[in-house]
Amino acid sequence: WYGDPDFVDVPLDLLLSKEYAEERRALVGETASAELRPGGDGPRLPSPVTGAVVAGAGEPTRASDTCHVDVADRWGNLVSATPSGGWLWSSPVVPKLGFPLGTRAQMFWLEEGLPNSLEPGKRPRTTLSPSLAFRGGDPYLAFGTPGGDQQDQWSLNFFLRHVHGGLNLQEAIDAPSFDTNHFPSSFYPRDSKPREVELEARFGDDVARALRERGHDVVVTGDWSLGRVSAVAREDGLLKGAANPRGMQGYIVGR
Repeated sequence: WYGDPDFVDVPLDLLLSKEYAEERRALVGETASAELRPGGDGPRLPSPVTGAVVAGAGEPTRASDTCHVDVADRWGNLVSATPSGGWLWSSPVVPKLGFPLGTRAQMFWLEEGLPNSLEPGKRPRTTLSPSLAFRGGDPYLAFGTPGGDQQDQWSLNFFLRHVHGGLNLQEAIDAPSFDTNHFPSSFYPRDSKPREVELEARFGDDVARALRERGHDVVVTGDWSLGRVSAVAREDGLLKGAANPRGMQGYIVGR
């Protein structure tokens, strides 16, 4: 569904409606599904990428890739930013021309007729998801993470644990994390791993076993391996922040 709204009609009212959420929730069953079932009226799925997969394709994990920063100040301002460039080795090569799409243009599809198909002057869809949340109409929380297609998943885990689970910012970040690779990747060659769930080992063997019994393809990762979420908040004149211990790269600084 997602593409530059100057070029395509993104049905946000539908996608954000309670009725659509109820419709999607009804699809959740007792066992994992290997299907890809987009909702709405007449969604168009892209064709699977075929042909040889080049070495190094996909989103890279490097010391110099995407980062994230959140800022809160005494005047009530909040900033959430996820600076990121792009990688030539995970960019599709234009057929017959022999060169790849640079920087974030790599996120375009070269297949015609999709919301995110390449067109002159069009902005590419992106995985970058810096986030702001309001409470009682006032700016409250800035948060986000690097991580390609996992950004929305890791950020949602954090947000729900804080808002609905009652955990403070640091507790919500530190809690065991998980994600799925079921949906086709945003990065070339856009592979998909139906039913695959990545699970930090801290969830325990019982949780992994129960998920496998429900048909999930469970990949258990290191205890502190999934996500780089950071967050800052402003509440009753108090500035709060939390950093991620995963990767030993996150810091929270106040003055």
